Amino acid sequence: MRIVKEAAERKNEILDAAAELFAAKGYEETSTGDILDRVGIARGTLYYHFKSKEDILDALIDRVNGMLISRAKEAAADQSLPVVERLISTVMCLNVDSAETTFSHEVLEQVHKPQNALMHQKMQQSLLDGVVPVLTGLVEEGNAGGVFHVKYPRETTEMLVLYPVTVFDECFPQTPEQLANRVQAFIHNTEKLLGAGEGSMAAPMARLFEQGF
Repeated sequence: MRIVKEAAERKNEILDAAAELFAAKGYEETSTGDILDRVGIARGTLYYHFKSKEDILDALIDRVNGMLISRAKEAAADQSLPVVERLISTVMCLNVDSAETTFSHEVLEQVHKPQNALMHQKMQQSLLDGVVPVLTGLVEEGNAGGVFHVKYPRETTEMLVLYPVTVFDECFPQTPEQLANRVQAFIHNTEKLLGAGEGSMAAPMARLFEQGF
């Protein structure tokens, strides 16, 4: 007897199987046939949910981003920590390595390939769209508490997010010395942009970079 499953359940089943295969065999070496065999479905069922293997990877990226943004929101809402600590914790949640997935490195490897530049851009844009409002709320909270002094919270947040996703991205070529200088400059200028006291964010931001931001 053929087992009929809800569309959402079947779609997630396909994504789970693809994630395991991408991690075990690599994206390039995994075929749609491999995914069909793992799930035990007909090709027509696969194409009902996804147009191609690329479409499956795209959906996996959305899943990872959704998980990261959800964790970032939880970190931002933790009232037991000062606003500066919550700001840093929220950003740390955006590290793909923090996602409990077996395929995060495979996803990153794919999106960093030159032929997948649009996919890389989409992954970054999706993260930005989800996290900028969260971080803006923390900046506004810091303003209200006198910790920050920012005239344009959202725009300043965008500046602080856009620079690191470009300059500290693996695709950006730089020497260790250049990286070290840019990290120090970023910490210094973050304090300036947020209107925080000089040196007030040095320690928590250093921790951010030490843990692989």
